[in-house]
Amino acid sequence: MTRLVLASGSRWRRQLLDRLGLPYAWASPDIDETPRAGESPQALVHRLALAKASRVADDHPAHLIIGSDQVAVFAGEILGKPGDAAAARAQLARFSGNRVRFLTGLALIDTASGRHRVCHESYDVVFRTLSEAEIATYVARERPLDSAGSFRMEGLGIALFERLEGDDPNTLIGLPLIRLCALLREAGLDPLGDQGS
Repeated sequence: MTRLVLASGSRWRRQLLDRLGLPYAWASPDIDETPRAGESPQALVHRLALAKASRVADDHPAHLIIGSDQVAVFAGEILGKPGDAAAARAQLARFSGNRVRFLTGLALIDTASGRHRVCHESYDVVFRTLSEAEIATYVARERPLDSAGSFRMEGLGIALFERLEGDDPNTLIGLPLIRLCALLREAGLDPLGDQGS
């Protein structure tokens, strides 16, 4: 029986969750992702990850619902998805030669017990010094308009970086699998357990 539901329409998050080999369903929640006045990046990703999971939870009794959300933080500013090519080029130009922190919120709701856990992971990216031409070529080739920070780690984005720093590189793609495995085990679903029962 499928007990797991991913509250995300992101194909990248689905590809990450596929790695665990667990059967799951997915649903794309529609929530307002606008930051609240004075909201910290940590509070924002916690709130949005839980809101995504909560939006899907009512339709799935006796399931474990995974919610996740990510933001980029640079110079104290929360940066979301660029939305268009000009904004993506502008974000990458700002990041050139600098460190950017990515925060990924993770929520797991157990609709059988009513319990939930919310946490976040951070991951730092140090960008190479990028030319305007490199930035334009990257944005034109990869079209990272729906990715926080205007790049895709799982694609050509790796060519933008000098180095990466953090505990779990999956965090940068949008689903911290090491922490998720720990939360699933706490909830009684061990990715390495017998899935036949």
